[in-house]
Amino acid sequence: MELISSRNNARVKQARALRQRKARQETQLFLVEGIRHVGEALEAGAPLEAIYYAPELLDSAFAQELIETAGQGGVACYATSAQVFNSLADKDNPQGILAVARQVARPLHNLDGRNFPWGVALVAPQDPGNLGTILRSIDAVGASGLIVLDSQLDLYHPSAVRASMGTLFWYPPASATFAEFVDWARRNGYHIYGTSAHAAMDYRDIERYERPCILLMGSERQGLSEEQAVVCDCLLRLPMRGRATSLNLAIAAGVMLYAMLERELPASAIP
Repeated sequence: MELISSRNNARVKQARALRQRKARQETQLFLVEGIRHVGEALEAGAPLEAIYYAPELLDSAFAQELIETAGQGGVACYATSAQVFNSLADKDNPQGILAVARQVARPLHNLDGRNFPWGVALVAPQDPGNLGTILRSIDAVGASGLIVLDSQLDLYHPSAVRASMGTLFWYPPASATFAEFVDWARRNGYHIYGTSAHAAMDYRDIERYERPCILLMGSERQGLSEEQAVVCDCLLRLPMRGRATSLNLAIAAGVMLYAMLERELPASAIP
C-alpha cells in the first residue's frame, strides 16, 4: 500500500478534524488512539471506518495482527509517514496506530431489567475523564452500563475514550433527559439509589441492594438537586472524616459500585 506522506491528504485532513468536537458531532465519528484501545474496539465489534498507522513507529507484532485482522474484516487501513501520523495523534510519543470509529447510540427505551439489571446514571457530568473512568468501574464490577442525563458533555471526547481503556466499546452510554429517565425507571420497576453529602444514611448501612437498580449521581459541581434526590428510593452518603467535603465523582462511583456488588451477592460468590 502506498504510504501517505502529505498532511494535506484529504483522508488525513478529515481524520484530523475529529480532534474537534464540532466534527465529531457532525460526522458521528471519533478517534481511537493506541494499540490497546484499537484492539478493544476490534474485539468488541465496534464499527470502524478506517485505521491509520505509521510503520516506522509501530514495532508491535500484536498491532500488526490488528491491522491484518481489520483489513480482512473490510476496514480500510492506511499507512502514513511518522510526520503525518503525529499530526493525527493527540498524545506525545504515539504508538503508531489509531482508528476512526462510528459513535454508537444506545436508546434508553431498549433497556430494561432483563438486559440492564444494574448500572449508573449521571446527571449533567462535566468531566469526560470521569465518564471514562466510571465506565471502567462499571466493567470491573460486571454492571450493565451507564446512562447520561441532561448532559452537554461530549461522550466521545478523547479524554473519555482514553480513560475508558476500551470499555467504551463494550458499554456505549445511553443518553436521555432526567424526565425520560424517571419515567423509564418507574415503568421498569427500578430501585434508584442516590448519593448526597446531606443524606442521613451511611452507604454501609444498607443490607441489600434490590435489582433492577440504578446508582444515581449528580454532577461534579452540584451533586443531586432536591428535585432529583426526591425520585430516589434511598439516599446515601459516603462518610468524610477529613477536611475534604467530597470525593471525586469517579472515585465515589467506584466505592458505591463495589458496595452494591458486595451487598447483592453472598461473600462466597465474590472473586
